[in-house]
Amino acid sequence: MTGWDPDPDESPTRRFTYPPPPPRATPPPPPADAPTARFQAPPDPYAQAPDPYGQYAPPPDPYAQTPDPYAPTAQYQAPLSATTPAGPPPPPPRTATTSTVTKLIVPIAIGAGIAVVLGAYGKLHTPTGIAVSVAGFSGPLTVKVWLATLGMAFGVFQLVTALAMWGKLPLRGSWVSPAHRWSGRIAFVLTLPVAVHCLYALGFADYSTRTLAHSLFGCIFFGMFTTKMLVLTKKGLAGWALPLFGGLVFATLVGVWATSALWFFSTSGFQF
Repeated sequence: MTGWDPDPDESPTRRFTYPPPPPRATPPPPPADAPTARFQAPPDPYAQAPDPYGQYAPPPDPYAQTPDPYAPTAQYQAPLSATTPAGPPPPPPRTATTSTVTKLIVPIAIGAGIAVVLGAYGKLHTPTGIAVSVAGFSGPLTVKVWLATLGMAFGVFQLVTALAMWGKLPLRGSWVSPAHRWSGRIAFVLTLPVAVHCLYALGFADYSTRTLAHSLFGCIFFGMFTTKMLVLTKKGLAGWALPLFGGLVFATLVGVWATSALWFFSTSGFQF
């Protein structure tokens, strides 16, 4: 029955009853050979759409601060106007070699000037032919020969001590540096009487290849010696500067001795 149905056994109250639901339709079973399909959830309408560029880029912030194009930078360079010509490029940084060559210009110029002055004086000066005799020697020529030989010996000793100071020879001790300086001074003092006599008494001789070479070596020696002494006062030079000029001084001294004393010993023998 539907609607209000009085219950005779209980109180005579009326009770409302709902009608039974209709039976649910049962879907037909799938065929035996049909593949089993997995359950797929319906698409979420609130899911985020895929980024077509491979990575989601957030939208630009309208309140973000933009960079100031007029802000100063670490190295600000004012733009060149159309009427302002571009300046020269900055010079390259100075290297040790460039600085050394610049510092050597004045010493080399002074040394070259002294060599030229000595040569010009010996050439233009009229030789006097004055000879000074020294006791114990047969003549002034032998005195010059032995003075040049002693100067050459001290020059060799100075070369040895220089090699020791630069670590090329196994000589150690506090005596090496003073011996190097004093041997050079003694060698220079011994060559001074020889140079004075050659320039004042004999002049710049060029009547043979040997005498011309001897005159050139003598003038270059004193010019090179002056350059080396000026180089010693320079600071911040490259390591090759001082050995170079020291070697040139020794080489010219060898040339002076070989064209005079060595030639005398080879032609006249060892005599006083």
